[in-house]
Amino acid sequence: MTDDRGSAALPTGPEIERLSALVDGELAPHEQAELVAALAHDVQATARVADYQRQCAALRSLFPLPSDVRYVLVQPRRAWWWRPAAALACVGAGMVLGTSNAWLPSHEADPWDFARHADLAYAVYAPEQRHPVEVAATDQAHLVAWLSHRLGRTLTIPVLDEYGYTLMGGRLLPGAAGPAAQMMYQNQAGERLTLYITAAAPQRAAFRLLRQDDRHTFYWASAGAGYALSGQRSEPRLREIAIDVCGSLGGNPQAWQ
Repeated sequence: MTDDRGSAALPTGPEIERLSALVDGELAPHEQAELVAALAHDVQATARVADYQRQCAALRSLFPLPSDVRYVLVQPRRAWWWRPAAALACVGAGMVLGTSNAWLPSHEADPWDFARHADLAYAVYAPEQRHPVEVAATDQAHLVAWLSHRLGRTLTIPVLDEYGYTLMGGRLLPGAAGPAAQMMYQNQAGERLTLYITAAAPQRAAFRLLRQDDRHTFYWASAGAGYALSGQRSEPRLREIAIDVCGSLGGNPQAWQ
């Protein structure tokens, strides 16, 4: 069964709850890994998730709540009934909104949503022991060519040897508005950093910081690409590395000082 756009029918019940929990970052690590892995190989499902994110962002823009503070991304736990109810509301309202573009605001999604995706991708893949990356650093030429083609821009992989981190490799991920790339680094103690790259971002902006549990993500935009460096290092140390990465990728780290 398909909808009028020719894609798979709208998911219902538990499937909607899982998608909503993924967007909110409320799945257990193994559930996150399972669903993210499935989305990475399902174009229609990835597009559907992106639709839900845009629809919910449109609703938040039209009907903001007093507690809905942008960029404060550490959210309290919600009641057990909230996720399916909110997801159904977003999907149902999205079907209505989709019938007329006049109802949609000019900016359908938060342009900084990629930071949430970067943090989630770190939480899912950084602990992975057997398959932390899709393409290993030993095949770096293929990795760069493949991800550059998928993101539609030439990618550069920063070298973090001076900080004790060696490139492990990278992978392709579904982003908020298209494909994204994740590069993973590891030091001799087994600590890992990830660099998340997306072509869907503001043209240029100064850095921001997202805190989630014991994870930190510094993120910024430069020349239309979004970058996010995630890890479990101290904020000052991760900031120092992020400033260096920003400069090596053509950004303006002086604006961070």
